[in-house]
Amino acid sequence: MRYFRAILPLLAGVLALASCKSEYDLLLEGNDIDAKFEAAFDYFNQGKYAKSAQLFESISPATSGTAREDTVLYYWGLSNYRYRDYYTAETNFTSFVMNFPRSPFAEDARFFRIDCLYRSTLRWELDQKPTQNAISAITEYMSEYPSSPYIVACDRMLVDLNERLDKKAFENARLYYKMEDYRAAGVALRNVLKDDSENIYREDILYYIAMSSYKYSNMSVDSKKKERYLTFVDDYLNFIGEYPDSSHRSELDALYRKAQNILGRNAAIIVGEES
Repeated sequence: MRYFRAILPLLAGVLALASCKSEYDLLLEGNDIDAKFEAAFDYFNQGKYAKSAQLFESISPATSGTAREDTVLYYWGLSNYRYRDYYTAETNFTSFVMNFPRSPFAEDARFFRIDCLYRSTLRWELDQKPTQNAISAITEYMSEYPSSPYIVACDRMLVDLNERLDKKAFENARLYYKMEDYRAAGVALRNVLKDDSENIYREDILYYIAMSSYKYSNMSVDSKKKERYLTFVDDYLNFIGEYPDSSHRSELDALYRKAQNILGRNAAIIVGEES
């Protein structure tokens, strides 16, 4: 009897929880659209976003074509967004923007959509197609809503996403340098700047271009050395012209002096051959 009395409060708690759950389930499975609509906002305001999302989803078909349709779809997406289900939220907001471009919720919905796209992007080492899609969407949003309160957040996203693309391009090109394929490294690194002259790794790219030129020259047959060391000299002068105080300066200065000595010897050989 004492044991039975001890577990009574526990059983009462379990039954109470079961009762609460069943009430929600009955509401979710029922057909009272007004009750679901009101409850969905109650759960949303309480921060119970998984439940509010389920309720908004359940009444979405029934409210299609009514005055509530855009509100239901918007808050369905916002519930998923707050629940951090960004994939589903992005789908919700994409549908919303397509169907309700003039809704009072449209500007916010478009921002939350691009924030979902941003949050779904990958590290720079991985596929950057999602990054490019997010950049396109953010740029379009900023063009259409230049006075939006979300502009600062959009700027921050763009900086981060563009940095990823810059790093991806730089590291992909530098891979040839690490593999000691200096000719391919020089070509790949120059192409990075050709595609994006303002790459944030520009200093490092110019450094590795010069280093690739020097090492490629050093490995070349004698008949090709002069031409290739002259290319290194050009790359060295380009580098110090832009970054005279770079931490790489002393290293490249030393290589430049070596190249000058080699070019001087080659010049003497050529003069001797001509005479």
